[in-house]
Amino acid sequence: MRIGVPRESAAGERRVALVPDGVRRLAGDRVEVLVEAGAGSSAGFPDELYVEAGARLASASEVWSADLVAKVQRPSEDELAGLGSATVLVGLLQPLVDGDLARSLAGRGVTSFSMDAIPRITRAQPMDALSSQSTVAGYKAVLLAAAASGKFFPMLTTAAGTIPPARVLILGAGVAGLQAIATARRLGAVVSAYDVRPVVKEQVESLGATFLELDVEGAEGVGGYAVALAEDQHEREQELLALHVGESDVVVTTALIPGREAPLLVTKDAVGRMRPGSVVVDLAAEAGGNCEVTEPGRTVQRGGVTVIGELNLPSSMPFHASQMYSRNVLAFLGLLVREGDLVLDFDDEIVRETCVTHEGNVLKEPVAA
Repeated sequence: MRIGVPRESAAGERRVALVPDGVRRLAGDRVEVLVEAGAGSSAGFPDELYVEAGARLASASEVWSADLVAKVQRPSEDELAGLGSATVLVGLLQPLVDGDLARSLAGRGVTSFSMDAIPRITRAQPMDALSSQSTVAGYKAVLLAAAASGKFFPMLTTAAGTIPPARVLILGAGVAGLQAIATARRLGAVVSAYDVRPVVKEQVESLGATFLELDVEGAEGVGGYAVALAEDQHEREQELLALHVGESDVVVTTALIPGREAPLLVTKDAVGRMRPGSVVVDLAAEAGGNCEVTEPGRTVQRGGVTVIGELNLPSSMPFHASQMYSRNVLAFLGLLVREGDLVLDFDDEIVRETCVTHEGNVLKEPVAA
């Protein structure tokens, strides 16, 4: 069996699907790992490390003709053309967002699995790529905020007097939000957090942050994700949050609903209440943003407030992001590859729920608006 690892072609993408350690665990009897030259260079993994790990460097066309292709981002049109009907594709395919890709893969007869569709069950935790990459994003978001802010995060007692700590508000207490809380606390900030799911209060407080209990009825849906609020509750949420946003030096927003646009939490009015020099980092920018004035892919100034809408933050820390994603992929491949053979066991919940296309059929469709 041949497993291919292509070089990522998406603009700005620096991660790689398998790092040399992952290759070392896969390569051996009846499994050959083909790595496109330069696939790991941007992440800090040169070609020679892959060769030492047992991989064979190959051309892009040879990699894409492998029995199984492991990728980070969705394939481009040119890459799709290199896929055969017998190929299995594994990557972050976002089937709930990109229906066209799923139909294209089905039309080619490709069997595909999306690493962002891993079910949230205990057995699947080592494969949970959404969580691993959200951990990177939450950490980096706070570093971006600290760099953009004109204030120290910790309280400092100096000869020039005592400097109070920065006040940081985290909106959304999923994996990215919890990592943002932990990072801001390590830097010494006073941190508060909000989430519509009351169940996360204990997790927030265990990290040393204050949980904001607003007069809003929230709920937790399938997989632990938040459920969209009713319109009247959402408006009430925005009004109450605006008060806390205005008192904060830094706001990091992380709220996402799978397959839908990100909920609007920070209105233009709320940003207008923030003091000049304050910072908003919107981790939901790729899904439209939690902040009304976010411009995806850009950093903008609004009334003296810096609003950061950078995309694909995990790619900005490619070494560890690739290590973590590689471990997720390796754990998932353990379900598909057995003694050098490809075995697709659709009785396995993880295999079944992660599959996007099989035998010409689309198994996961975008969520209706």
